[in-house]
Amino acid sequence: MGCRGCTSGSVTKILAEREMGVQFCGVMKKLHALFFVFLALASAAADSPYNEAADAKLDIRQALTRAATNNTAIIVVFGANWCGDCQMLHTAMTSGASAPLLSRDFQIVKVDVGHFDKNLDVAKSYGVPLEKGIPAVVIISAKNKVLYLTREGELADARKMGDKAIYEFFKRVAAPFRQPGFVTPGN
Repeated sequence: MGCRGCTSGSVTKILAEREMGVQFCGVMKKLHALFFVFLALASAAADSPYNEAADAKLDIRQALTRAATNNTAIIVVFGANWCGDCQMLHTAMTSGASAPLLSRDFQIVKVDVGHFDKNLDVAKSYGVPLEKGIPAVVIISAKNKVLYLTREGELADARKMGDKAIYEFFKRVAAPFRQPGFVTPGN
């Protein structure tokens, strides 16, 4: 005994509707996949510590202005988003043990060096030897005078150093510029 009302026309209609549902479901799956790809890319971009479109010289000039007002020194970090050691240093500086030490007493500027093809003139102007590795750091006064710089790739193995060793590094090199009553040279 068959289903009442099932004619070849109604079966064709049911199959067509089912096919449309399958096609709609396929489109929705693709839209969901695209949405998650977009979300992942947006998240990755948000986690990028080095603004690849930034004007490094302008960023440093603005930090110099703030440093003069606040009587602080400036830490300029040269690195790149593709660099795992640069990512580790960024994490240590923003949420690791070093974060309170640095955010309280310094202006921080991140300078993207791309694939060693961007802002090389900026690094050279401070005497930063990028050929020794990135991340590289220079500490400058509010008058744009070099107070300290990494000369031997001291932070180029930040992943191996870990948060504690990065903290110890900054504690040691930043100590002279964190003293109570410190006046940046040239002020």
